[in-house]
Amino acid sequence: MMPVTMDRNLVRETIARRVAAQLRDGDFVNLGIGLPTLVPGYLPAGVDVILESENGIVGAGPDPGAGDAREARAGTGQAAGARYVVNAGGQPAACRAGGAFIDSVTSFGLIRGGHMDATVLGALQVDQEGNLANWIIPGRMVPGMGGAMDLVVGARKVIVAMEHTQRGRPKILKRCTLPLTATGCVDLIVTELGVLAVTGGTLVLKEINPACTVDEVLAATGAEVVVADPLGNMLAPAPAPAPAPASAPAMETGYRSAR
Repeated sequence: MMPVTMDRNLVRETIARRVAAQLRDGDFVNLGIGLPTLVPGYLPAGVDVILESENGIVGAGPDPGAGDAREARAGTGQAAGARYVVNAGGQPAACRAGGAFIDSVTSFGLIRGGHMDATVLGALQVDQEGNLANWIIPGRMVPGMGGAMDLVVGARKVIVAMEHTQRGRPKILKRCTLPLTATGCVDLIVTELGVLAVTGGTLVLKEINPACTVDEVLAATGAEVVVADPLGNMLAPAPAPAPAPASAPAMETGYRSAR
């Protein structure tokens, strides 16, 4: 049973805002479809990240259709969009001034070559070993693999942004029961209830939503969890982020070593 009742819009905002605080100025980031696309709207002041959409946009911007497209372009440098520009999920998108449209081969060369500082994606299940299942519920739903299997082994940091439960059932488990997308790939899980880090096969609750208790978070989690001491507040203002380190030297396409 869901331990805390929250408005769905507030749930999504809470998750997106906390993920945004995790990103650093200068990061090169791929955002998955759905909830992760909300993250740019909550980036802290002074943090400018380069967003990549795997279908071929470097410097992806927000949906200009939220208002008049001409207004979205005027004076902000944020959106140079058109009605035919879409992200990897088929949703309206834009390309920021200075961005570029690239082909799929180049896009996946960036992903597989280890050039992504982080990827943010949703999940059907995650477990305490850092295994990820996000592409199929056999016999019911086939969202599809998409580029997830490339992103989770190509990005330096894998952040899962998802609701803590599905119809009252835990999505964070001791062991995933759905077919896996990849093994041992998840670094951080951000839900509306808290922030959990995957460390050597152990889940550590690093931060909690003050609207709930530790017992409520544990009751909604189907895995063993270590509670950090001190335990942070996930709604607290984020400290000024340090700039991202210099990118690794350019590499030929090919996966990095498995973790």
